Amino acid sequence: MKAVRRYDILDTPPDGAFDRVAAMAARLFDVPVASVTIVDSDRIWFKAIHGLDGVAQIGRDPGLCGSAILRDDALVIPDTLTDPIACTNPLVTGPLGVRFYAAAPITTMDGHRLGTVNILDTKPRLITEADTETLADLAAMVLDALELRLSGLRLLREEQERRKIQEAGAG
Repeated sequence: MKAVRRYDILDTPPDGAFDRVAAMAARLFDVPVASVTIVDSDRIWFKAIHGLDGVAQIGRDPGLCGSAILRDDALVIPDTLTDPIACTNPLVTGPLGVRFYAAAPITTMDGHRLGTVNILDTKPRLITEADTETLADLAAMVLDALELRLSGLRLLREEQERRKIQEAGAG
């Protein structure tokens, strides 16, 4: 959770870079829903979502994002109804009826998993090893955007601190 806080990304407004990753994932994999999520202590927060309006966050229920964040590699569930953990997830049992799920973790350079890039479909399907590598590349692109954002925040904070010191010295 410390790593998630470091990036100061939770509950921020929509951002084109993350929205593009979700839209690109949906197009690349020809799925109705794709998202970029950040996993908080008690919720999965959607930084970007394509194909599912009005959803900002969901509970950290086991089976999908909650399971994907625990892995170093991509999680692929070809048919959620045959997976003993995923089959009880509200995205599977609810109106969306998710039957296929794949996610790659967004992993920092120091090994912390912040969230996932996900693709979901309402019908079972298989993806190739090359597909899982593409999903991992999309997650790496999200990390790159987060790192750029973090660098910008650091520079801004340093500048604000420098101004405070200057103003204190002038006063």
